[in-house]
Amino acid sequence: MTDQKVYFETEEELQKAILKEKIKGTPDFEIGKKYGVTFRYIERLITRCEGLNISTLKPSKKVKNLYPKDFREEYTTVWSFKQRGSWATHSGEYRGNWSPYIPRNVILKYSKPGELVLDYFCGAGTTAVECKLLGRKCIALDINEKAVELARRNVNFEIAFPELPLFSSENPLKIYEPELRTGDARDLSFLEDNSVDLICAHPPYANIIHYTDCKEGDLSFLDISTFLKEMSKVARESFRVLKPGRQCAILIGDTRRKKHVIPLGFQLINVYLGAGFKLRELVIKRQHNCKTTGFWYKNSIKYNFLLLAHEYLPIFEKPKNSLIEHDFSEEKTVDHNPITALVYDSPSTKLNELETTTVWLFSEEDFEKRLNENVIDRYSKNNDYIIIALSHRHQEKTNCTQQNRLKNKDLLFIKSPFLDVCSSLSNIDHYLQRLKETVNQELPNITKGGYIVIQAKDVRINGFVEPIGKKIVDILNQNSLWLKEIVVVTQEKPNHTFPIQKGHLEIVHQYLLVYEVKK
Repeated sequence: MTDQKVYFETEEELQKAILKEKIKGTPDFEIGKKYGVTFRYIERLITRCEGLNISTLKPSKKVKNLYPKDFREEYTTVWSFKQRGSWATHSGEYRGNWSPYIPRNVILKYSKPGELVLDYFCGAGTTAVECKLLGRKCIALDINEKAVELARRNVNFEIAFPELPLFSSENPLKIYEPELRTGDARDLSFLEDNSVDLICAHPPYANIIHYTDCKEGDLSFLDISTFLKEMSKVARESFRVLKPGRQCAILIGDTRRKKHVIPLGFQLINVYLGAGFKLRELVIKRQHNCKTTGFWYKNSIKYNFLLLAHEYLPIFEKPKNSLIEHDFSEEKTVDHNPITALVYDSPSTKLNELETTTVWLFSEEDFEKRLNENVIDRYSKNNDYIIIALSHRHQEKTNCTQQNRLKNKDLLFIKSPFLDVCSSLSNIDHYLQRLKETVNQELPNITKGGYIVIQAKDVRINGFVEPIGKKIVDILNQNSLWLKEIVVVTQEKPNHTFPIQKGHLEIVHQYLLVYEVKK
């Protein structure tokens, strides 16, 4: 392809040429290079002309397979799908739609054949297709009637019983055609109270990808604060229509402003918790489309930022009782001073190559070593740092010393081994209080432009997840700290090597919360 650009006398001629290229299947990169337009220009043109945000104008593909080969359910809190999934009518043509592996896992884990699944951000109908394939009833709605039309095309396929592993003469499951409708997730008045068995939805991310041409009621055009306000209406309606004891799974990601992360995922979790839900699981969905070499690697180091490579899949549960009762029977007596701050000795090694995305995977053998090296090499320019561990006073103190604090450090790295033995809500409250005290105590010793990095992990108490990473972000809201990154770290292990917990996922992820000091 020639590098010479093509010019037109009018905007209309340019747009007609771009649409012809899209019909031919020309990649957006080549269109941009040929006609001198941006990806966003192409995206907005397609959305305006077609009424929905799609990446291709070619007809939908023919169905070759009705189920994923070698499928295994996920058993841990980190879900990673290298291929987005292309069985049945699934494809990536609808921008921002989620991998069908996500609703398939959620539907299999939290519903039974014949039960009702609700998706109030149906888009191209990914959840509806999976419900049809898995023998579940489905109501799927979207505010964009053009998206509903696309979803209807996608659910329009035939199933012969021998074609699906779950359907056989010995297992005569029924196939249900999804009910698709145009509607607003904030108004589910057509559904009765306590009538839905599972909610499985992927909302738009505040003002990142626009799904309509500025259609009234489209949440994808809202700024973050307004988006969260409107999502609170969605959460309240979700709580109303969901049956007690059942689950609501929502996929959401963070965004970035001025080279700093906006914790949209944690903020949306707060919205649903505020509506009355409890948090049954907090899954990390790893993304695989992040380039980490060449240009992106150099700029990640030069400008000190990480490529967003994860999303959150909180799985909420509506309590069985209308009044949420706290079970104190399993609470343990808390010492008045169970947490000791210990100063770690400094590691001395240096890395040749740093991690450049927000998901770090290390082997089990050198997990802590490589984690420490990446944190120190990236966030301590002058090698002037201090590592403090918040430990239970009875925990092992290997490689730890009590020493005087030194001023003018450029990095404070706080570890949280206390969370490994945390077994009660009272312990969590005490940990958060001790953490905040430690940050406030050490903050004057950290130089302006330096960093505070907190390593922490979620814990399960009485069958529900306590989202420690989110809780830390909630309490560290002083003006002198600016949240720069949320990093997810986990070990490289095959899924089958983790024990299968009855009814729960194995928590295998930790967080690195990176704050920049603004004082």
